[in-house]
Amino acid sequence: MSLGDFIKKQFIDILQWTDQSDGVLMWRYPMADQEIQYGGSLTVREAQSAVFVNEGTVADVFGPGKHTLVTQTLPVLTYLKNWDKLFESPFKSDVYFFSTRQQIGRRWGTPQAISVRDKDFGMVRMRAFGLYAFRVADPRKFYTEIAGNRAQVSVEDLDEQLDGTVLASLAAAIGNSGVPFLDMAANQNLLAQAIAKEITPAFDAMGLALDSFMIQSVSLPEPLQEALDKRIAMGMAGNLDAYAKFQTANAIPIAAGNEGGLGGLGAQLGAGAAIGAAMGQALGAGQAAVGAAAGAAAGAAAGASTPAVPAADSPEDRLGKLKGLLDRGLITQADFDATKAEILKKLAG
Repeated sequence: MSLGDFIKKQFIDILQWTDQSDGVLMWRYPMADQEIQYGGSLTVREAQSAVFVNEGTVADVFGPGKHTLVTQTLPVLTYLKNWDKLFESPFKSDVYFFSTRQQIGRRWGTPQAISVRDKDFGMVRMRAFGLYAFRVADPRKFYTEIAGNRAQVSVEDLDEQLDGTVLASLAAAIGNSGVPFLDMAANQNLLAQAIAKEITPAFDAMGLALDSFMIQSVSLPEPLQEALDKRIAMGMAGNLDAYAKFQTANAIPIAAGNEGGLGGLGAQLGAGAAIGAAMGQALGAGQAAVGAAAGAAAGAAAGASTPAVPAADSPEDRLGKLKGLLDRGLITQADFDATKAEILKKLAG
């Protein structure tokens, strides 16, 4: 190098990373043909780390603070370059800055339903979605395993890798957690901890720390969800008698809106009981009592050629039944008042 070239050559006195953009995990300081001034300073801000790399080998790692670059503070680099104690010349080295702050709000999810073993339903195909947060915890390992000689690494560069890591461990974590699907909504924290335990070693191997992992929703594909809803409905019914009552209760708002209001509700309740009894006989569940009810229903059907006219209740009986429905919460106060007014109007004639 000529004297003129030496004079024109720029030396770096201060190394720092001031433009820490969101989502950037690693940034290489642009050296070009410049050299680092011996005795210069390295400024590492909070939530940052800096690494000196010599010919692809990680040398010295620095945490937050202001560091003077001399042989005492660069022991590994000094050894790799075979510097003696009197070395005071500018030197070359690659310098990488790392962001060690949390990268929050990272979304994960199952693009396709995954199959897991469930103790209630056997094999279940389900989907899950949530959020997680991570950070660079070991810059040396992150550089070696992920960054290589790239000038910059962003969160987006790792999305595919991290999503694959989560999904690869998801089925095993859910299966090993022992939480049935029906209890997952109430045990999302427990399930999230189980998944986090499964995927933490994979994050550690990349120099990352998994700071949080959350499940926002767990669901079944639509056909399975419909089948589950029917099973839950049957479980809520409990037996045929309860199911008939459940159906009748659902019919009350519809009857109130039809012609005649709730006046014919007694006949509807009788019909519902007869249907429930007949179903019980067909399944062998009602035995003698159900058989008697079914016989009554069959007798009524035999006389179908002459339409049966239900016995008319007295106004007092109708009002008593109506009040009973109101007390049990099966009709609203407005329904009660309207039907009561109708009965009294007919009574006044």
